[in-house]
Amino acid sequence: MGISRSENMRRIRSKDTAPEMAVRRLVHSMGYRYRLHRRDIPGKPDLVFPGRRKVIFIHGCFWHQHPGCREGRPPKSNTAYWVPKLERNKERDQAAYKQLAALGWDTLVVWECETHDVPALAEILTSFLERVSSGEPSYTTI
Repeated sequence: MGISRSENMRRIRSKDTAPEMAVRRLVHSMGYRYRLHRRDIPGKPDLVFPGRRKVIFIHGCFWHQHPGCREGRPPKSNTAYWVPKLERNKERDQAAYKQLAALGWDTLVVWECETHDVPALAEILTSFLERVSSGEPSYTTI
């Protein structure tokens, strides 16, 4: 017999996920150094580059409802539970992005499905991390 849904959900981590580890390895191999999951910064970003005033979130397509992504669809069963839960995640994300912008941080969101194309991801990360801030905080999603 398979594992129950609740057992499966209990096993899903919020830190050190496969997509996060892939981005962390790539960023480190490119020579950038960062801090992890700083609790004193809104949204507790996955990667924080304090000297550059930049943060990166690595979002799971399902949990953060990636628009247009096959994995970003809400489940068809138990929608009374899932739809509000996933909407709260999206609202919480937007609130964190706005707070970060108000504090002068540039934000990049990397989606789980985008971590598979490593050369394209490396180009986007370099562009984001090397871009000189215009003084206007920005929010970027790839």
